[in-house]
Amino acid sequence: MTFARFIWKSLVAIKDGLVLVLLLLFFWAIYAALTVRPGGGMVREGALYLPLEGPVVEERTRINATQLLISRNGPRKEYQERDLVRAIEGAATDQRIKAVVIDLEKFGGGRQVHLARIGEAMDKVRAAKKPVLVRSNYYTDSSMLLAAHASEVWVDPIGGAVISGPGGTNLYYKSLLDRLKVKAHVFRVGTFKSAVEPYIRDDASPASKEALGAVYAAVWEAWQADVHKARPQADIALVTGDPVKWLAAAGNDSALAAKQAGLVDQIGDKAAFGARVARIVGAESGATAGTFRSTQLGAYLADLGEPHPGKGIAVVTIANEIVDGDAGPGIAGGDRIAKLLDDAALKDYPALVVRVDSPGGSVLASERIRAAIERWKASGKPVIVSMANLAASGGYWVSTPASRIFAEPATITGSIGIFGIVPSFEDTLANWGVHADGVRTTPLSGQPDLFGGLTPQVEQIAQAEIEQNYARFLGLVAKSRNKTPAEIDKIAQGRIWDGGTARQLGLVDQLGDLDDALVFAAGAAKLAPGAWHPVFLGNKPDTLTSVIEQAMGKNVDSDSGSDDGSAGDIIALASAHQRGLAAQLDHDLSLLLSGQGAQAYCLECAGVATTNGAVPSAKGWLGHILARLLG
Repeated sequence: MTFARFIWKSLVAIKDGLVLVLLLLFFWAIYAALTVRPGGGMVREGALYLPLEGPVVEERTRINATQLLISRNGPRKEYQERDLVRAIEGAATDQRIKAVVIDLEKFGGGRQVHLARIGEAMDKVRAAKKPVLVRSNYYTDSSMLLAAHASEVWVDPIGGAVISGPGGTNLYYKSLLDRLKVKAHVFRVGTFKSAVEPYIRDDASPASKEALGAVYAAVWEAWQADVHKARPQADIALVTGDPVKWLAAAGNDSALAAKQAGLVDQIGDKAAFGARVARIVGAESGATAGTFRSTQLGAYLADLGEPHPGKGIAVVTIANEIVDGDAGPGIAGGDRIAKLLDDAALKDYPALVVRVDSPGGSVLASERIRAAIERWKASGKPVIVSMANLAASGGYWVSTPASRIFAEPATITGSIGIFGIVPSFEDTLANWGVHADGVRTTPLSGQPDLFGGLTPQVEQIAQAEIEQNYARFLGLVAKSRNKTPAEIDKIAQGRIWDGGTARQLGLVDQLGDLDDALVFAAGAAKLAPGAWHPVFLGNKPDTLTSVIEQAMGKNVDSDSGSDDGSAGDIIALASAHQRGLAAQLDHDLSLLLSGQGAQAYCLECAGVATTNGAVPSAKGWLGHILARLLG
């Protein structure tokens, strides 16, 4: 009987082993089929076709393979700004490409610095005497900023445009917390550090409105200047001054109103637009009406390849919130980025460019990244910072080791301040008949106690630590900017600044984009023009995730985009705004309930940008509450 059991177990083990081998062979076959990289032969004579079905970001979010498999809809598409710029600029001199065609129907938006840079690339195509055609159902601020640089702008007959400018509302929770009897213990330094105001006020403070108003004005001026330069015929004052009168003059026909205001050139549906493109680049033989010969982004980038002349200049990207741990890419995990920097320091990179597009976050994570950058600087290699849309609070903290800081006029920076938030629920529980009591051996025993309350000593220690971190922040900035901490304190206090003002104040050295920063870094490293190329650290894609993305139709060239793109009309815009407020609610409550440490974070910066490219928390606010109460 024992021998029979042994034989049976052996046969089962052999069977399981064979099944495992077959599964491995099956998945490797799928991998081989899906990872065949498109080559030069995949680029067809015709148009470079860019149907943008998601937001433009600094760094694509890396989604966990397990999340991809269990998700019903899969991740939204994201397009790295530098990929789009490289493709569009490549099309300008490529004899195979007769036109650049951009479809913004499902566009997920983007921040102003990124979109302006893509617009410059579109200008290069037009300068090469090639048409750039853009279409959408409905144009908003971000899509109009791109469309302004096109030679032909099309809108659907039932579409239109709405230009709203920066600004809007934030949510404030003081009365709600009072009703729930939740105490939000706030520790902060900075008159303008308004990130904590939603938890201690029911409205924005005058100081917050003053700072935001100045930044909004600068960003809006930069937007109008960009659009006016690219499209002088666009009457922005007419569109934004009295939009009701503007629409009424066109018989409330939004598409016609957009054309009369010079925002668009042609009114026509997608088929008519496609037919127009086909007359320029050639029709697709045997295909439906309105199709044209084209190559999409992924195939074209693969054909272009990466430039590799001379030495590589290391570029580390700090994108979105700075958090503790190994998170990212697409979010700035402090440990992950510090390790990238330390590993790269062992290689023969002559210079480092730090690309920052972040509102900040964890003080601990920001310090770990800063210390790793400082180690580069100590080695004698040039360290240059290039600020994109946001380099505020923790985003400025990590910039302090730089020997030179580049920003752009629409960059939001500053917000030099620190805060921390700890909620406690003793009054909430008491309202339901639950009370906390016990014995302490010291004032710190059992503290911080979220259910029994914080002792005065803990509150004093927490505030003292926040003040000490602020003093350290001032010292780092003062050393970097060759000023005294007192001088920095006058322009700090948590206040945000636009790039132009930041330069005047000495927080920024020079206005310029990433290319300008790279050229400066190459010069500082004594590299001749054309004898260097950028190397983006940590940019290698995860193979398994890439395979699953392609299998789910989520790669950049697939046609199965998400439904969170450009709105179809003003009602759909309201719906999109509602989703944005829901995401803000989730984020704000997560910040309150997550138990994070001291934060160098610019919450108010989110209102300046169209999208931050971050993936919303999968847990949600209810999950955070349950985790806090039950965990």
